Amino acid sequence: MAAPDCLHIATEGPIGHIVRRHCLSRRISFTTSYMTRFPEYVSARLPIPLSWTYSLLRRFHAAAAVTMVSTRSLIEELGNRGFAHLAMWTRGVDTDLFSPERAAAIDLPRPIFVSVSRLAVEKNLAAFLALDLPGSKVVIGDGPHAGELQRRFPDAHFLGQLEGETLAAHLAAADVFAFPSRTDTFGVVQLEALACGVPVAAYPVPGPQDVIGSNPIGVLAEDLKSACLKALTISRAACRGFALTQSWEQSALQFISHGSGFEREIG
Repeated sequence: MAAPDCLHIATEGPIGHIVRRHCLSRRISFTTSYMTRFPEYVSARLPIPLSWTYSLLRRFHAAAAVTMVSTRSLIEELGNRGFAHLAMWTRGVDTDLFSPERAAAIDLPRPIFVSVSRLAVEKNLAAFLALDLPGSKVVIGDGPHAGELQRRFPDAHFLGQLEGETLAAHLAAADVFAFPSRTDTFGVVQLEALACGVPVAAYPVPGPQDVIGSNPIGVLAEDLKSACLKALTISRAACRGFALTQSWEQSALQFISHGSGFEREIG
């Protein structure tokens, strides 16, 4: 029978609730992570007030010894909503897999603006696809919104779900990575694009602000078209150099430190 030193609950879904109940009934300390803006995702589909969903999530995470969060801005936001025991757990990127050297030969008019995302309403892809941009717009990913987006934007190139080396090769072949989401807590795909030497264009919202900030590796603006065009002038070497500082090792050390800071208690 497994007897772990630490126990981490990654999501607030059904399995997470079952594990949480198990831990509480046996007085086992655990950590959690807040990685998805479920309240905003729910309200995009159903007329449910954000405050209701946040109340449920606050109760879920309140029992954790530590709730790990990916950005400083999200820690501040959740703290203002009454969440406690918050700590940073930054993200990392595989810079061997995501690399400029992997660029595929894509026979499309340039510049190529690419977005990688689950094709769902909360990802706001229509805001990117509706832009009047030169060259080509490419979308990588799949999801419930795929059919509607393909019907609305027939001139865009939808490549479906790509993974591993194929995904890395198509990312590296792009000129700009467009990230239109306003709800992601981080958006690790931004780091993947940067590791490929591809600058980011995004809205000035949490997630992009935390990843890009004032670094010369992307453009954040409410005018997403302007951001995309300005991003074409950014040094690909600067993007790659920044990504090299965002290691998986640092991310793993943070995770381990949060899990080792409390005793496992079994009553």
